[in-house]
This record gives sequence, C-alpha cells and structure tokens, in this order.
Amino acid sequence: LKLYCLSGHPTLPCNVLKFKSTTIMLDCGLDMTSTLNFLPLPLVQSPRLSKLPGWVLKDGSTFLDKTELLDLSTVDVILISNYHCMMALPYITEYTGFTGTVYATEPTVQIGRLLMEELVNSIERVPKAQSASMWKNKEVQRLLPTPLKDAVEVSMWRKCYTMPEVNAALSKIQLVGYSQKIELFGAVQVTPLSSGYALGSSNWIIQSHYEKVSYVSGSSLLTTHPQPMDQASLKNSDVLILTGLTQIPTANPDGMVGEFCSNLAMTVRNGGNVLVPCYPSGVIYDLLECLYQYIDSAGLSNVPFYFISPVANSSLEFSQIFAEWLCHNKQTKVYLPEPPFPHAELIQTNKLKHYPSIHGDFSNDFKQPCVVFTGHPSLRFGDVVHFMELWGKSSLNTVIFTEPDFSYLDALAPYQPLAMKCVYCPIDTRLNFIQVSKLLKEVQPLHVVCPEQYTQPPPTQSHRTDLMVDCQPPPMSYRRAEVLTLPYKRRYEKIEIMPELADSLVPLEIKPGISLATVSAVLHTKDNKHVLQLPPKPPQPPASKKRKRVSDDVPECKPLKPLLSGSIPVDQFVQTLEKHGFSDVKVEDTAKGHIVLLQEAETLIQIEEDSTHIICDNDEPLRVKLRDLVLKFLQKF
Repeated sequence: LKLYCLSGHPTLPCNVLKFKSTTIMLDCGLDMTSTLNFLPLPLVQSPRLSKLPGWVLKDGSTFLDKTELLDLSTVDVILISNYHCMMALPYITEYTGFTGTVYATEPTVQIGRLLMEELVNSIERVPKAQSASMWKNKEVQRLLPTPLKDAVEVSMWRKCYTMPEVNAALSKIQLVGYSQKIELFGAVQVTPLSSGYALGSSNWIIQSHYEKVSYVSGSSLLTTHPQPMDQASLKNSDVLILTGLTQIPTANPDGMVGEFCSNLAMTVRNGGNVLVPCYPSGVIYDLLECLYQYIDSAGLSNVPFYFISPVANSSLEFSQIFAEWLCHNKQTKVYLPEPPFPHAELIQTNKLKHYPSIHGDFSNDFKQPCVVFTGHPSLRFGDVVHFMELWGKSSLNTVIFTEPDFSYLDALAPYQPLAMKCVYCPIDTRLNFIQVSKLLKEVQPLHVVCPEQYTQPPPTQSHRTDLMVDCQPPPMSYRRAEVLTLPYKRRYEKIEIMPELADSLVPLEIKPGISLATVSAVLHTKDNKHVLQLPPKPPQPPASKKRKRVSDDVPECKPLKPLLSGSIPVDQFVQTLEKHGFSDVKVEDTAKGHIVLLQEAETLIQIEEDSTHIICDNDEPLRVKLRDLVLKFLQKF
C-alpha cells in the first residue's frame, strides 16, 4: 500500500493510492490561492489598476498544484469526493495521457460543471492584450517582490483550461450513487458514502476481501441541506485517510451565519449596499435560507437580493431537483409537493433576482441599497471586481466574506485604500478537531493518515494543542511530493475452490477440532479472481499415430507424496528397532532433537522437530526398512 501526495493543500487534496494492482487517484483539487499574486481582471477598464507602476503582470490566472512524482497516465481511476475537489480534472484528463475512468455522484458532476463554467467564463471574457512568461525564469523570479519570489514551482502554473477541455474531461466521468459497489479489475471494490458536506459529496471505501481503506474528505456532521454523513460504514478500516477538515476551526458556523445576517441588516438600514463574494453553489443555499427567515423580522422585505453568475439560474434550479441527495426534511417537502429550498419563493416574490452578468437586464433592474451575491471569492476575476471598484469608495457599503478559501486581507490588497467596511464571517461546515476525535473513537481505524498541517497546532496559534488530530496510535502525516508506505501489510488473498474439488477432499483430524487435507489442484487466475480446479486427468495414449496438436497439451500433474505429521517417541522407536533385530542401539541428545546410532549397521537416524534423516552407506534395502519403521509413528494425509 503506497500513497503519493500531489497537493500541499489539505482541503484541496490530490493523492494517489496504489492498492493491490490498481492505481487510484483520490480527488484532484485546484489550489487557486496563487491567483492572489495577480491583479484583478476588471470587466470595465479600471484607470486605477492600469496606471500601476512597475511589475504589471498580465499572464494566465489559475494554477494546478501537481508534481512529476508519478506518471499520471498510469492512473486507473479517479474518485471525486465533492465538486470543489474536481476543479483540476481537465488538466489531468486532457494533458497527461490519462485513459482511465472517473467516478463521481451526479450532483458533484453537475455542480462541478457549473463551477468550471463560471471560472472559464470569468477569465475568457477579459482577454489580455499581451502575455508575459519571462518572469517564470528562476533568475527573474528571485528579483520579484514577495510573495512572488518565494512562490514554489511557478513553472508548473498553468493558464486556465477552456470549455471544450471541461466537456471532454466531464465525458470521462461515470455516475455513481451512495453505497453502490464498483468493481475495479476484480482486484478492489470502491463505494461512495454520503459525507454530509455538500450536495452529492462522498467519502470513499476502497476494499479487497481482507483489507479496507477509507478516504474521508470534506465531511460534515452539522444539519445543513445535504444528506447526513454515513459514519457506520467507515468502521473496521485498516487505514483511514483523513483530509478536508474545516479551515477555520475556531469559528462556529451558526455564530457566523448570525453575524452575517446582523451585519447585512445594519448596512442596508443605513442605506449602504452589501457585497458577498461567493461560489455559485453550496453555502449560498444556506445563506439564502437564513435570510428568507430573517428578512421580515429585520424589516428588509423591500431590499432586493441579486445573484450574479453565468451559472446562477442553473445552480438555483439544480438545487431544487436533486431531491434524493438532500436531508430528510427537504426530501419530504418534495412529496408535498413544495420546493425543498425557500429560495424558490424568494424568486417568485421578486425578492431574489438572478442574472448571468452585470450587462443587459441587470443594469436596467439595478436598485440601491441592495445585496449582491457574486464571484469569485478571491476578488481577482468575475463580477465581484466591478462591484469592489464601484462600491469601495463609500464607507456606507460592506463586503462580507463567507468563503474560507482565501485570506480576506490578501484578497483586498489590490483595492486599498478602501473606505467600505469589511466583515469576515467564514462559514465552513466541515469537521472540526473535536468532531474528528469523536469520529475516530467511534469508527476506530487501525491507522490514520492525514496532512502534516493536521498533526500540529496552527502556526498562528501554536499554544492551541486542541487544534490538531488526536488519536491512538498517533496519525501518520504526509506533505506535498512525499510517498508514504502505509503501515499495513496485506496477508491474505481469497481463493475459491470448485465444488467437485471440494468433494474429493478427505480431511483428517490431527488435533481435537483441527482437521487437515492435502489439495492437489490447478490454480486458475483471471481478472484478479483465483479459483482452484481439479487437476487434469493424465492424457490417454492416442489410438492413431497422428501428430498431436500443441494446443492439446495438458499440464502434467505428478502424483504427490503424502504429507506427514506427528512426532516420534524415541523410547518406543528404540524398542521397535530392537524387536526388528537391531541390537546395540544408542541414543544421543542434541540441541535440536536426538540421534539414534545403530553401531552394527553403521547407520545414523537424526530425529528433529520438523524432519527425520536416515544416513546409511549405500544400503538401500536397509534405508527402506528403517523408513517404514519411522512412518509407523507418523500420520499421513
């Protein structure tokens, strides 16, 4: 069992597991924090940004965290755990010679497609007049200001993929349902389980007949909109790979949602606008649900909510049709019939309006004060750039960060000096360290493997030893570009025995409750399944003298010597020898057993725990006679 770690980001993992004869990639997250090193891509030319002096970088935008640790064309399958962890898929399926299959649930694929579409759309609609790549040269890079000069492996950074590449990548995905068992080459079986974090998000069980590896990535025990987490199926794991824990362990999601609502209400009451940089799916569903309950009590019923994204309409509609992937409460609404999410009602009453971009209808309907949900949370591309430029100069307005993926201070850096208020309410429903400890106590895996970051307190809070994974035995940790040999040795393989062969076996009891039988058989292996079959009968001599065809050759089975068990009681053996005419018998004790000397016959019998040797000088009849006397004391089977 080997684990190759291709990503240094614990919540955007990319690991490759070699298990039996299969090579399985677990997730392919795209670490987009490197976009923070670049200038925003404004939709309308910004005089402020275009007049910046010095290093104006105009190169690509999103980057794949991948290393040449392993030839990715050898990967057999890719298992996707949630839509955030598949954003690098086109780089792998379209650029590496990958010819395998990708497995994911339907909501993961459909919402993953929306996220990729939004990303491609946001970047392609702001074409760059020129492209610069000279700065990636190591000699030039070290002259750049920080953090660019310290960036790791910038030569690996890639331009964003295109929509044809996205479609080609998604065409390689095979859809699966929770608890569906998928055979991989007959060697292992993989099964997705509900992880409770997002629509269609999964943990994966990878098992053979005698080994079980669980992959836990992006899971939640909180009651939000997805189906609850399936914990019971993770029990009896030999190895549990743990990734995708909360990025803000000290923040309580419920408290953050409350803070979000109160800051939003306060800004709007004072006549300001609220900007929420967000992804087009996920937490936005929960935020809209909380606002739905909060609007009337807070006196916000006349304030318009705008959701702007090229995929806004698809995202809101998908959330209503994936009923079987939702929690029980929302599933029951579908049978009433009612829409499972209240944002349907917000749209009907015109409180929530959605637009593909700020052009067209939006500019006609736009009223202030308002609340705008739009992307991208990095503030580097998407419509959010326009609103930051538009509203940043007024202290009445507020930007509320709810996504924990980017440092909000770094995200805001290019917009400084900024008059608008900034509120950080990160909402991350993934497992925190207390929940992880409880989960590990319940499922009790033999070994836990996790990113290095989870085995030590956060660098900014080194005294918080409670903010790390605590289990016995201590977890094995990994870092980017490392290969781990997992601490588990495979010991057994399952072999089926054909009924007619089983019928021919005659077990012999050698100890009370223990019987043995010798098996003479042919082992037939195909598709990693092993079967014991009856040995072929010896071929009949041909009646005619025709030449035998080569294909008629059958492997010859030589008759087997019986196996022997038991021990030889030396005193009784000596008495038997004397009865059979051997006089002058001497016994010597040795470290391993006894030596019986027959002095007249100049013969020596070594009796040890697991073997008996008869040493006599060129006297075959004597050796056979002694052998038969030895065999009287042993059981044959």
